Amino acid sequence: MSTTVLGVLLIGLGGLLFGGTLSLWKTNKAIAVGLAACAVLALAAGVLRLGYF
Repeated sequence: MSTTVLGVLLIGLGGLLFGGTLSLWKTNKAIAVGLAACAVLALAAGVLRLGYF
């Protein structure tokens, strides 16, 4: 799998995790915080994989 495809998939995964964070925020804040942390890690990995920084 190429580096570009993997970076885009990681950014997409971060977006899905962020959406889950928003939907769970009112129900269970502990799980929402965990999802937010995973979303930040996935977005950072995707951006770094694409070589923007």
